[in-house]
Amino acid sequence: MVSELAQEDQELPVSSVESNDLFEEKPARAFRTIAEVATELELEQHVLRFWEKKFPELVPVKRAGDRRYYRQEDVDLLIKIKTLLHQEGYSIKGVQNLMKEGNLNATFERVSQNATEKQAEKAKKPANFAELDSVITELEEISALLKNVT
Repeated sequence: MVSELAQEDQELPVSSVESNDLFEEKPARAFRTIAEVATELELEQHVLRFWEKKFPELVPVKRAGDRRYYRQEDVDLLIKIKTLLHQEGYSIKGVQNLMKEGNLNATFERVSQNATEKQAEKAKKPANFAELDSVITELEEISALLKNVT
């Protein structure tokens, strides 16, 4: 147990953590280790540490040995930051400005709503794979004919 706690904040690849079942089983008010959060968010631990430096609003609790423990509100903030940076194309400076202006939550909600609408629209249009296959076949035949002409 002691050796596990000492290793939790080491720089390990996310894949070295066997399971994130502990993350899902913990109550919302429980603290999460940096390894658990990194696994759940599919990020490397050093990215979380870097974001702590860039976003002063992100302050995990630090215990003995400088081990980080994240509260649920820290995890929620990390989810917003990750979504805006990795999926929406915001820069770090852009997210910092949203935080300074107090627009982070509104922007995240708008982005989430747009993603939900896109998923709903996509679900309405089932892909007709048979039709696409026939178009691809036809295009391949046309391409072969054009190669013979030249």
